[in-house]
Amino acid sequence: MTGGEIATIREMLAARPRPTSLEERRLRLDGLGKQYPVASDIRVEPTELGGVRAEWTTAPGADASRVILFLHGGGYISGSIASHRHMISQAGRLAAARTVALDYRLAPEHPFPAALDDAVAAYQALLAQGFAPHRIALAGESAGGGLAVATLVRLRAAGTPLPACVWCSSPWVDLENAGATMVTKEAVDPLISKAYLDELAGLYLHGAAARTSLASPIHADLHGLPPMLIQVGSAETLLDDALRLAGVAAAADVRVTLQVWPEMIHAWHLFHPQLEDGRRALAEVGAFVRASLG
Repeated sequence: MTGGEIATIREMLAARPRPTSLEERRLRLDGLGKQYPVASDIRVEPTELGGVRAEWTTAPGADASRVILFLHGGGYISGSIASHRHMISQAGRLAAARTVALDYRLAPEHPFPAALDDAVAAYQALLAQGFAPHRIALAGESAGGGLAVATLVRLRAAGTPLPACVWCSSPWVDLENAGATMVTKEAVDPLISKAYLDELAGLYLHGAAARTSLASPIHADLHGLPPMLIQVGSAETLLDDALRLAGVAAAADVRVTLQVWPEMIHAWHLFHPQLEDGRRALAEVGAFVRASLG
């Protein structure tokens, strides 16, 4: 039953509170992902895309011509290939596509726009390797979701052919953190608070304006972007970011599918091995990517 499962996840997170140091925060997020092993039939291959470290995962039956380029979450200061490996490899299985997760540079060592530069370079590298744009899906979780949208805006401005679709999981798209649910959902979100996001935004922006459209793509012109799947939990401070992104994209004539998952917390897909709604949400992702890539 979902209620009992998500309560168990909440208890686990409460027993592992966020530490104060940057190094410990990075280790904590990697540890949350590493507690779930990658399925034994997944092939894992280190690689490099556009000068950025990355990793391929391939499940049996995956179409080698179809790829999901994944940008992990972690507030631009943490997260890695390791933290999300089990999740994105399962998404690839369900989409019948290969996945390539990008280990983009992190703040504060590498502030805005380093992560964006890495994501753009990686996508362009896929094109240079012969992958057709209509066979590529872009995906991102949390900060990675905002980064995915910003990547599309940058690619469109450069005249680069865009991917077939984008999946945004609990996207962080407003670094001013002005969404109403920053306040109304604070008591029920076990992972993300406005105070924490304000800290992360300062580290990532490093003096850049929070309304800069390539850092906060809620302020970008989204005309011409590919079909978008947005998934968010109802128990998230970032709920309003997802709702507003859907509205801005729809107003720009982007085909948008918005899914709000009751009771779900931030990054619930990470816990799919012990959370039915995590598995169901990834199944929705698989169906969306399969339909979009043809």
